[in-house]
Amino acid sequence: MGLQNKKTVYAAVVGVLALMGGIVYYASLDNAELDQVEIRLTNVELMDVSTVNNQAKFEVTFLIKNPSDKTLTVALIDYQLYGDGVLLGSGLYSTADIALPGRALFYSGAEIPLKNTFVLSKSELNSESYEKAINEKITSFSADGKIVTQTSWSEVEKDFKTGY
Repeated sequence: MGLQNKKTVYAAVVGVLALMGGIVYYASLDNAELDQVEIRLTNVELMDVSTVNNQAKFEVTFLIKNPSDKTLTVALIDYQLYGDGVLLGSGLYSTADIALPGRALFYSGAEIPLKNTFVLSKSELNSESYEKAINEKITSFSADGKIVTQTSWSEVEKDFKTGY
């Protein structure tokens, strides 16, 4: 009787491992479609200047397009913002604290603008660049970084570079 019980246990372990492998394989089927997401920097607008803190707040707008057939969400956009080729600083758009069903859904063909507040401190860069930024004298903005997209089964991280 002991040999039959061992075979049953071994068969159950093999069955569980096969099931886990099947789940991983099924989840990876979404990766190619998640990688098709397109991101474009569309606007950087000065919102507020604090002379007390020597900080300026900008509203950064990214247009996200989903050309794939899968519905997805954007979990994170981690970016470096440049003004006229000079690094202004880092920004982060994150929905990590929001459950997947509560996030904006990007259906097939959807284009949705996502807005983020970017804080520029005078102490972080030279005063000439800061003055150009708060006087709205910067003629071109660009951003590069990574975007993380998700479905209920999968997550993909993609690098991007965009500007206007």
